[in-house]
Amino acid sequence: MELNFKKNQTMESSEVNQDTITPAITLSTDHWQQVQEFLTKRVSTDAYHRWFRMSRLLSVDDQQITIGLPNEIHLVWIETNYWPELVDACTHVYGLREIKLTVCEEEVLPTPARVAAELSLDDRDESYLSSEDPLEKRLKIAGLNPQFHFGRFVVGSNSQFAHAACHAVAKHKAVGYNPLFIHGGPGLGKTHLMQAIGQEWLRTRPNSRVVYLTCEKFTNEFIDAVRKGDLEKFRKRYRTAELMLIDDVQFIAGKERSQEEFFHTFNTLIDGQRQVVLTCDRPACEIKQFEPRLISRFECGLTVELQVPLEETRTAILQRKMEEWKVKLDDSIVRYLAEHIRSNVRRLEGALMRVATYASLAGESVPLEKVEYLLRDILREEATKQVTIDAIQKAVAEHFDLRLADMTSRRRPTSVAYPRQVAMYLSRQLTKSSLMDIGEAFGGRDHGTVIHACKKVTEQMKKDNSMKELVSMFESSLRR
Repeated sequence: MELNFKKNQTMESSEVNQDTITPAITLSTDHWQQVQEFLTKRVSTDAYHRWFRMSRLLSVDDQQITIGLPNEIHLVWIETNYWPELVDACTHVYGLREIKLTVCEEEVLPTPARVAAELSLDDRDESYLSSEDPLEKRLKIAGLNPQFHFGRFVVGSNSQFAHAACHAVAKHKAVGYNPLFIHGGPGLGKTHLMQAIGQEWLRTRPNSRVVYLTCEKFTNEFIDAVRKGDLEKFRKRYRTAELMLIDDVQFIAGKERSQEEFFHTFNTLIDGQRQVVLTCDRPACEIKQFEPRLISRFECGLTVELQVPLEETRTAILQRKMEEWKVKLDDSIVRYLAEHIRSNVRRLEGALMRVATYASLAGESVPLEKVEYLLRDILREEATKQVTIDAIQKAVAEHFDLRLADMTSRRRPTSVAYPRQVAMYLSRQLTKSSLMDIGEAFGGRDHGTVIHACKKVTEQMKKDNSMKELVSMFESSLRR
C-alpha cells in the first residue's frame, strides 16, 4: 500500500514560504536528519518516537520525495494526523516536491531494538519509554500504584468473574472485552483490578503506552486545555494510548462538553483497536445525566460487577494484610472484624490498621472490649445502613413495576408521577441530600418540584392509611 500526494495537495495541506524552496538535492543522510530534527520541533517527543523514528528516506529527486514506513498503521496515522508537519519539514529542507509514503520491507528500516539503542538518556523524556527502563519508572509515567497488582488481590465469590475478566484483558486474551466496564460500590477493589491490568500490560509489553487517570483529572485537563487553546496536545496525549484506564466515569455525568470530548476520545481508541477499561460506582444504564450514546458504547463490551465480599473472603483479606504488615492478632479479633465490618474492603483494612497500631504501641494483646471501643465510630456506621437516592428509586420502581428510567424521565402520567413523588418524599426523609440534589437526581428537576411532591405525599398520608403503610413499608425495607 502506498499514498502519493501531488503538489497541489501539498500546497493545500500546508502554506509554504516561497523563500524556503531550494533546488534539487541528491539523496543525503544529513538532509534527512535535518527533516527529522525539524519534526522534533513540530510534534511531541512521544509522537516523534512513535511515528517518525522508524521512517527512512528512500529516494529524492527534482519532483518527488519517497519516504519508507514500517507498516500501514504508521502510514495512515501520519497521513491523518501529522501530514502538515511532515510537509513543512520536507519543504524546509528539500523544497516543494511530491511526497510519497510507502510501506517498506523490514530490512530497509531500523529495527525497534536499534532505535532504542540509538537513543541516549538525553534524547528521552518522561513520555517515551523503552524495554530498558525499569518497571517502576514505567508505572510512574503511566500513573499506576506499584502496590495494585494481581498478586495482592484476594479473590472471592464476589469478585471471581471480574478478576478473571481483568486477567484475560491483561494477558491480551480477550479481544472482545473492549471496553471492559467494572462497576461496584466504593472500596471493593475496582481501582486495584484496573491498575493491575496496567501493571501486567507494562510487564509483558514494555514499550506500550499505558495511561491511567480519573475522569475528574480528564475533565480538569480538558477545561485547562480549552482555556489555554491547547486542545491538540490534550487529544494527542490520550488518543494515542494503547491501553487507557479511566476511573470513576460517573464524574462526567451532567458535564456536556466533557462528555462530548470523552465520547470522541473513546471512539478514537476503540476504532483504533486500543484497549479501554472503565470503572464506575453503578451500571452504565443507571448513570444519571449521561448521554445515551455513551451508555450504549460502555455496554457494547464486557460489564463485570464487584460485590460486597462474604465473611470468608473478608477473613482472607485480613489474614493477607496481617502477613504484609507483619502483625499478629488473636483469631477471635480477626473473626470479629470480618463479621461486623461488611460494607467495603477499604473500611475493613482501616479497622485492622487501627487495632494493629494500638496493639503495637501498647505492646500487649488487645481485648475484644478494647476493639469495640477503638472501632466504635466504624461499628456505629456499619450498624446503620446508608440509604441512597439510587436505592430508593430502584425499590419504588420495582414495587410499582416501572422502569428505573421512569424515575428521571419527563413523562407525567399518574402511573409514573405518583411513584416518583413517593420516591422524592422518601429521599427527603431517609437521606441527607438537599432539595437541589434530590431534584437533580430525578432528572434535573428544581427544588420546588421536590417540595410539591413531599407536600402531596404528606397530605395523602394524613387522609389515607394505605399510603401511610406503604411509606412505612419502604422505610423499613430500605433500612434493613
